[in-house]
Amino acid sequence: MSRTYFGTDGIRGRTNQWPMTAELAMKVGMAAGQHFLRGSHRHRVVIGKDTRLSGYMVENALVAGFTSVGMDVVQFGPIPTPAVALLAQSMRADLGVMISASHNPFQDNGIKLFGPDGYKLSDEDETKIEALIEAEIALAAPQDIGRARRVEDARGRYIHAVKSSFPADLRLDGLRIVVDCANGAAYQVAPSALWELGAEVIAIGVTPNGMNINDGCGSTSPLLLQETVVSAGADIGIALDGDADRLIIVDEKGQIVDGDQIMALIASRWAEEGRLAGGGLVATVMSNLGLERFLKARGIDLVRAKVGDRYVLEAMRAGGYNVGGEQSGHMILTDYATTGDGTIAALQVLAALVRSGKRASELMHQFDTVPQLLKNVRFSGGKPLDHADVQRVIAQAEAELNGTGRLVIRPSGTEPVIRVMAEGDSADQVKDVVERICAEVARVAA
Repeated sequence: MSRTYFGTDGIRGRTNQWPMTAELAMKVGMAAGQHFLRGSHRHRVVIGKDTRLSGYMVENALVAGFTSVGMDVVQFGPIPTPAVALLAQSMRADLGVMISASHNPFQDNGIKLFGPDGYKLSDEDETKIEALIEAEIALAAPQDIGRARRVEDARGRYIHAVKSSFPADLRLDGLRIVVDCANGAAYQVAPSALWELGAEVIAIGVTPNGMNINDGCGSTSPLLLQETVVSAGADIGIALDGDADRLIIVDEKGQIVDGDQIMALIASRWAEEGRLAGGGLVATVMSNLGLERFLKARGIDLVRAKVGDRYVLEAMRAGGYNVGGEQSGHMILTDYATTGDGTIAALQVLAALVRSGKRASELMHQFDTVPQLLKNVRFSGGKPLDHADVQRVIAQAEAELNGTGRLVIRPSGTEPVIRVMAEGDSADQVKDVVERICAEVARVAA
């Protein structure tokens, strides 16, 4: 059965346009609630959100849907995505919901669903919920309608859990840290956790107004963080995205450190400490070849998954790995969380910084990146990658890069675009390969 509503990370779209409407949100609540009404106990769903203006609308619609089928609702207010996953599990909820479009602008919103184990729902569960959205759902009898209540200490519970991931023998005293919360879900919890661990905290992106989430701030727009770190003489900068499941670091010189370097640091440190499960880590096909070579030299395997943190997590669970992530900054550390958590990953970086006694610029540069180039080719229809001429050019490029580079070509899952990425030891060769493939795709798609 094809999926109509769910993408790789829940349901997402522009607010008040299909599918991100109040009407559909209510139907999602009814359908997901019906799907998880299992057993004779009183059923419960927990709901968190980021700081988007539309979060109020989507939340109220979901509450109406869930309560109408007899499920009680616990509302947390603005809180990171990983907090919802954590609290769904610890509060013995049947379901967790996060209302967020992650790093997207405020005009977008989304609905992410978590099971009672704190993990994102499987494709099978999402497909069954989609079928229920289109079906007639039995409503609860008047006396069985669910109740809704707000829990005010959810942020405090999450801060405690985050701090518990930091080594008990360490403190952050003496560190000046700039944290950019993207005017999003972590605008209260991330600065508080760092301050409680002893850091001098300079917080930016902590004045949400419903429309400034991810706007010129956060992990996808780190310029403000770079400037603030340098001007404040800070030791390190931490950038989260709108729902705080993504992390980018800025060193004391203002240089950006991406997810590949962060994974390299955490995995190599954990391997030295005997904590790296599975003997490797899981990244995606987009992670730099330099990361792969760095890990191989240290006897650490690199498993590549499809793009998307859910695919990373699936590979981690299948192979018994406890470190995974994406170049874009999604960091999944399953010793502490069931989904990506930027704040927990940041604390692992800070623990390594304190133990090493080095400056961030020395510690965070784990390997030299291999020249990498990504270009997108838009097309109007059909399957240009199946064309014989395109396949011929791709085969030639793969032969040229054999042993010295890598080629990744894939259609976007969200728009009519072919993504062409190449990397190798020669920047000129990489550029030539990408441009030739893009030109051929554009020609046959015209």
